[in-house]
Amino acid sequence: MLRIRLQRKGRKKRPIWHIVVAERHEARDGRIVERVGRYDNVTEKKEVVLNEDRILYWLDTGAQPTDTVRKILRREGVLYKRHLINWGKSEEEIEKALAEWKEYRDSKKEDATSRKADYQEVLAAEEREYKEQLQKKAKQAAAEVEAEKAAADAEEDEAPKNEAEEIEAALEEAESDDSAEETTEAAEEETTEAEAEAEAEEEAADEAEEETEAKEEAPAEDEAETEEDSAEAAEEETEEAAEEETKDEEPAEEEKEEAEESSSDKVSTDMNAKEAIDHINNTDLDDLKGFVPEDEDRVTVQRAWESKQEG
Repeated sequence: MLRIRLQRKGRKKRPIWHIVVAERHEARDGRIVERVGRYDNVTEKKEVVLNEDRILYWLDTGAQPTDTVRKILRREGVLYKRHLINWGKSEEEIEKALAEWKEYRDSKKEDATSRKADYQEVLAAEEREYKEQLQKKAKQAAAEVEAEKAAADAEEDEAPKNEAEEIEAALEEAESDDSAEETTEAAEEETTEAEAEAEAEEEAADEAEEETEAKEEAPAEDEAETEEDSAEAAEEETEEAAEEETKDEEPAEEEKEEAEESSSDKVSTDMNAKEAIDHINNTDLDDLKGFVPEDEDRVTVQRAWESKQEG
């Protein structure tokens, strides 16, 4: 069985392929029946040379092209020309149809390149807008910091004056309070001398009674106090152990909550377009809930988000 396939020529790392007709069982560089073209996709020429008449002849005789050769023949219009011939079209009709087909093919290539260029322009514009927004935010933050510093300096300048006034007022109040206290203390000392003598006599009598009662109740009270002290010591030990366990558990829980909050608070508007697109492509759809907010106006990020949802 004959095959239309590629045969490697050229030199190392710069191959040139010959399109040949050969038996299926022959080696790649073995004996061929006929060479019908040349395919170069490495050098600067990047040309495709085809002997269309001989290729059509071998196709009609039953030769089967390989997948790579079939793509080349389809891209160059050879297979389309063969279909037109099989449909019984005249030479003029075939030439007209091939011309229209080539125009459509070339326009499709131009559209593909223009779409890529448009995408790059949109991405660059979004990057510029994002950088401008970051610069505005940085300027606003710097202005706020300067305003806070100015207010703090003004408060520091006013603080010494206010402190001096408060000290003077406090000294005046202290002087007036001292004069009033001296007059009242003199009157109180006279009245309390008589009361102190009466209280001293009563206290002497009470002390004598308490000494007798203390001798009788001392043994019972000592036993009760020792039992209460041991119970309180055991309760304090259990409470301290429970507090240490809770202190060990609290930092771990706080770290988990902080990690969850930091990951959930991340949105696409906090990143540039490229970082946001990479994050969307490298993250599961379930973890991207809320990542693209409603105020996201960058087209490339929206496209990446839509393609992630569709996939």
